[in-house]
Amino acid sequence: MADKRDYYEVLGVGRSVTDEELKKVYRQLARKYHPDLHPDDPTAEDKFKEITEAYEVLSNSEKRSIYDQYGHDGLENGGMGAGAGGFSDVSEILESLFGGMGMGGMFGGGSRGMNANAPRQGKDLSASVTLDFMEAVKGKSQTIQIHRMESCSDCHGSGSANGSSAEVCSDCQGRGTVKATQRTPFGVISSSKPCPRCGGKGKVISNPCQKCKGAGRVRVPKNITVNIPAGIDDGQTLSVGGQGDVGINGGPNGNLYVAVNVRPHPLYVREGYDIHCDIPITYAQAALGDEIVVPTIDGNVKYLIGEGTQNGTVFRLRGKGVTRPNRANDRGDQYVKVFVEVPKNLSKKQKDLINQLEASLESKNYAKREGFFKKLKDILNKPIGE
Repeated sequence: MADKRDYYEVLGVGRSVTDEELKKVYRQLARKYHPDLHPDDPTAEDKFKEITEAYEVLSNSEKRSIYDQYGHDGLENGGMGAGAGGFSDVSEILESLFGGMGMGGMFGGGSRGMNANAPRQGKDLSASVTLDFMEAVKGKSQTIQIHRMESCSDCHGSGSANGSSAEVCSDCQGRGTVKATQRTPFGVISSSKPCPRCGGKGKVISNPCQKCKGAGRVRVPKNITVNIPAGIDDGQTLSVGGQGDVGINGGPNGNLYVAVNVRPHPLYVREGYDIHCDIPITYAQAALGDEIVVPTIDGNVKYLIGEGTQNGTVFRLRGKGVTRPNRANDRGDQYVKVFVEVPKNLSKKQKDLINQLEASLESKNYAKREGFFKKLKDILNKPIGE
C-alpha cells in the first residue's frame, strides 16, 4: 500500500473537510477526469479511478474513521465493509453529471454510458487568413482551402465495401456490451463494458471499404468561401458554422474557426474603430492657414486648417473611421495629427528673408514663448524659501 497517495491529497482537501464539501470537490474532479470526456488523454482513466477510490473511502464515515487512524493498511485489513456513502453515493453523483455512466467504468473497462451508435458532432477545424488593411476595413469574400473529414464517396459512409454490409457482432450478439467482473479495493464488481470486438456498436465490418478502411469518413481538401465583414480587426476570429468535420452517426458537422491577420498600412494606424494618421505641413501653411488634402479610407477630402496652427495639433473627421461589423451606419472617426516640417538646406537669400521676417515679429506673435519666459522670470525672481 506504500505506493498509494494520501486520499485527502488526491482530492485536494483538508482532513476537516465536510461531507458536502467533499461531494462538491468530487463532482468537479469527476467532470475534469472522466475518461469519456477526455478520450485523447491516456492518463484520465487512472486519475478518475484514483479520485473515485479516495471519495469512496472518505464519503463513508466508517471507512474514513478507519483510514484516519490506520491509513491504507487499516482498510486493507478488513475495514472495507458497506456503510454510509460508498457506491450508491458515487453512482448518484455520476448519474447527475453524466446521465448514467455506471460504476463499471470506474475501474477499467466498464460501460461508459456513451452509446457508440449515438450521433456525435464532428470536430471543429481552424484556419487563418491574412488581409491587407483596406480589405479588413472594407470586407471581402475570401476563398481558403481546408482539409476536413467527409463521408466516404465509395461506401457513402457505411464503412463496408460495395455489395456488403456490417454484420451482427458474434461476441455481444448485437448488444454492444459484454459482462465483466473485476476485483477492486471494494470487492468483486460485476459490470458491463463495451464489447472489445465491435467497440460497442453491436456490428462489425468484415469487408471494409478500401478507400476509408472501414471508417466511413475520409479527409479531403475543400475550398471554402468565407464572407469577411467590413471592420474585422487583426487577431479576431470568424466562426463559420457547419464547415468542420462531418458528424458521426448522423450527427451535425463541426464548425470552422478562421483567425484573421491584418497587414499594417503605410499611412494609417487603427485603434478600435478609429483611424489615426500624421500629415506634414509647411511653416507657411501653419502660420497662414491653408486648405490641405487628407487621405481617408473613403478617398481624399479637403480640410481647412486655421492660422497659427501649432505643431502636433490633432483634428477629427467624424464618421471617417472603420465601420463596426454588421452595423453599416455606425463608424468610428479619423484623427489627423499635423506636424510642422522645418525647412532645411536654405539658401542665403532664404535665410535673409527669414531673418527679416523674424525681426518684424513681436512678442504677441509668440504667445507660448512669451508665457514661458514670464513664468521663468517669476521663478527666478522668487525669494529663496518661498
